[in-house]
Amino acid sequence: MTKVIVAGAAGRMGQRILQMVLAHPQLALCGAFEQPGNPAIGKDAGSISGLGETGVAISAGIESVIQGADVLIDFTFHEATVEFAQVAARHGVAMVIGTTGLSSEELALIHQLAVDHFPCVQSPNMAVGVNVLFKLVEKTAAVLGDAYDVEIVEAHHRMKKDAPSGTALKLGQMAAGALGRDLAQVGVMERHGLIGERTDKEIGIQTIRGGDIVGEHTVYFAGAGERIEITHRATSRDNFARGAALAAAWVATQPKGMYTMFDVLDLKNF
Repeated sequence: MTKVIVAGAAGRMGQRILQMVLAHPQLALCGAFEQPGNPAIGKDAGSISGLGETGVAISAGIESVIQGADVLIDFTFHEATVEFAQVAARHGVAMVIGTTGLSSEELALIHQLAVDHFPCVQSPNMAVGVNVLFKLVEKTAAVLGDAYDVEIVEAHHRMKKDAPSGTALKLGQMAAGALGRDLAQVGVMERHGLIGERTDKEIGIQTIRGGDIVGEHTVYFAGAGERIEITHRATSRDNFARGAALAAAWVATQPKGMYTMFDVLDLKNF
């Protein structure tokens, strides 16, 4: 059995990950932690949201649970994720990272730590359906080419801290790559006022925040007289948590290095 620890175990996402880890036949929950001072510390990891007693109490900080673990699952905050990766590197513990909002510098640091010290699956979205969406967008962009404008709209709950979502940015990158463009150069993240006509190469990414929307992403390929819309709507966080559990079972047997859900789901050549 692969021994798993869960970061942010008292949070909404942490609780769903706990459930999927407990349900997976190849995984065993061996630790759960929160930031020092969190009121959930000392409580059973599953009792907070009615999952039932797990026999694992929520601890204060990663150092209290890292010994003996095989994989750390982290869906917390970008600064915390970098800290956890440094601790995982010292202990040789594999990671599954679903944290969004990571800067290019932070991703580069995590990538180097993984190459040198531990296997790591990192993806802005662990849901199986979303990773199929990434590939569909790449294929569609490649077939349609420059004759179609690419626009992305994403919607999430009002508590989400980063924008655009990591998933929307990945969708933009997949489309841009297929079209021979660099999203950093052609991405348009907001429009306001007299902006002039749309340029041929730009890829728009627009953001909606409100209520309890779990996650919705639509990619528009708009041409002359027609458009194609490809949409993924998440109605439960279980999709992300289930993918994280799959990734944890997979990454535990991999050599050091950085991987994505395309590796986990065997989608690289799709």
